[in-house]
Amino acid sequence: MGQGAVRRRQVAVPPVSAAFPQGLDGPAPEREVMFDIVRRGLMITPALLLVSGAIWGVNGALSSLFAIGLVLCNFALAAFLLSWGARISLGALGAAALGGYVLRLALLTVAVIAVHNQPWVSIVPLALTIGVTHLGLLIWETRYVSASLAYPGLKPRIEKGA
Repeated sequence: MGQGAVRRRQVAVPPVSAAFPQGLDGPAPEREVMFDIVRRGLMITPALLLVSGAIWGVNGALSSLFAIGLVLCNFALAAFLLSWGARISLGALGAAALGGYVLRLALLTVAVIAVHNQPWVSIVPLALTIGVTHLGLLIWETRYVSASLAYPGLKPRIEKGA
């Protein structure tokens, strides 16, 4: 080789599909978990409405009902965005998780601002129900979510007598 010659080394470059994996195949555990959360949310709705109605009256119960609807829609939208992103690619899944959080937070804010001056709205039970229901349902659901790749989503139920 001469003085000005540069030695080039061959580098193996993985194909684009290996560097940027496409969507994930398989079941959608986020939908299964979302349906379970919604089912549990509907189970506690009467109790929350009774408590809100007893403390704040009819307007408190209506505000709590609206808040529960917002919370359940929020969980459903989160599951939809995550399953949509997972079908596309891992990057889209990450964007759906982060961008979806910001979008859902903005939608909750807009929904509350849109109704805060209505005569049937009591802000205290509305805000308390949104916060308590979000946290309560998430904490309650942790008992039922599997942290195993063998069973993504909900833990399998053990049949008694089997």
